[in-house]
Amino acid sequence: MSKAKLFIENFLVYGFGGIISKIIPLIMVPIVTRIMPNTEYYGLSDLSHTVVSLASALAVMGMYDAMYRLFFEKDDEEYKKDVCSTALAFTIITSVIVFILLILFKDVIAQYFFENKEYAYVVYFSAIATLVGATNSIISAPTRMQNKRKVFLITNTVSPVISYAISIPMLLAGLYIIALPLAAIISGVTMEISFYVLNHRWFDVNRFDKKLLKQMLVIAIPLMPNFLIYWIFNSSDKVMITNIVGLGAAGIYAVGSKLGHVSQLIYTAFAGGWQFFAFSTMKEKDQVKTNSLIFEYLGIISFVVTYFVCAFSCTIFKILFKEEYYSGYIIAPYLFLAPLLQMLFQVAANQFLVIKKTWPNLFILLFGAIVNVILNLFLIRIIGIEGASIATLCGYAVSDIICVIVLCKMNLMTVSRRFIIAVFITIIYFVFWRLIFSDKLLIGLLAATLAMMMVAILYLKEIKMITRKIKNMRGKKA
Repeated sequence: MSKAKLFIENFLVYGFGGIISKIIPLIMVPIVTRIMPNTEYYGLSDLSHTVVSLASALAVMGMYDAMYRLFFEKDDEEYKKDVCSTALAFTIITSVIVFILLILFKDVIAQYFFENKEYAYVVYFSAIATLVGATNSIISAPTRMQNKRKVFLITNTVSPVISYAISIPMLLAGLYIIALPLAAIISGVTMEISFYVLNHRWFDVNRFDKKLLKQMLVIAIPLMPNFLIYWIFNSSDKVMITNIVGLGAAGIYAVGSKLGHVSQLIYTAFAGGWQFFAFSTMKEKDQVKTNSLIFEYLGIISFVVTYFVCAFSCTIFKILFKEEYYSGYIIAPYLFLAPLLQMLFQVAANQFLVIKKTWPNLFILLFGAIVNVILNLFLIRIIGIEGASIATLCGYAVSDIICVIVLCKMNLMTVSRRFIIAVFITIIYFVFWRLIFSDKLLIGLLAATLAMMMVAILYLKEIKMITRKIKNMRGKKA
């Protein structure tokens, strides 16, 4: 199978499965916000998920990626079973430890994340969700590593359906605080049981291997801070908004970020097929060129789509949400592009993982996260939730720039001049959008179309090639 076909098939199949798990919650956001009486309840539910995401990063401790990397190290099924079993045993232990810590410090967590110790009971739900989610990530991994596409599609469809089938009746009954967290737990347990039934042959406690664990930890430990830094990028702004502005503002920001994170569908589609493709082709001679082109093309797609998100953001908010959420439209474009910059970082930084040097990721991401936090402290106080979204976007941009520069100097990546020009076109478009036509649909669409045409001229060669291939395919079918 050609590399292009391998990438596209995994992008589409695993990506589509991941998209299903993301798009159902996205569709449900306007419904949920209309059921809840005010923005604070949605902010509280979203912050509960924020706690889970942080705790899960601590519990998994980078073991998922280490397991994925070593799974493809040898074409030996017994060795692969040792890898999976060792990863699960270690993750169970770390998950239980994190679970206990969450329970012990529930009051402190509630005060910091939820602005009130009265919500300490919500931390119990977060602790259980962490225990379930962390172990489930390992148990479900063999399904993806074996390329079982149909199973992946089915499970990613069923999980969110179960969750909202449980949560909506609870919301209608007035259980605004616990509905979403409890439903997520029940859905998670259901999926974990299902995946264990499917993948149990890959896990055996007796196969735990201390020597193998040491190899995995060499990869995993440097990655764990990376996930914590990702949490700073994606979630710390919500906590800071809660403490600086208030829980209601955090609710508006959460809704704005949800719409902005429509790009998570693109990112999820990419991530779903990327790991299998990246590690299965890492020993190819032209790997650097291939990886660089993927980075460039995904970047161009991200920029062009963002132009139109800017144009439509205000109109979409007025159609979908209650008036108290309208102000969230201004943050959506920033938070739409931010996950796509994260995607680009992972494409580039994969080169470090291929050569088994994960520590550069840590320092590059850490610097970007520091930029993010510093900008948050200043900009949230000055321009509120928009400041937080700008800080997140700038943090990722800084990380991307540093990562690309380092890799280019190591001869592990190349970047074309036309891509740099496209970056400047995007920056100029953003400035004009914010200052002149952020709430003007027609002007926004015209400007987006103009920017897209400018980028298209830069990549005219590729566009002609794709057009020619499509014509050839149609000719063969005819």
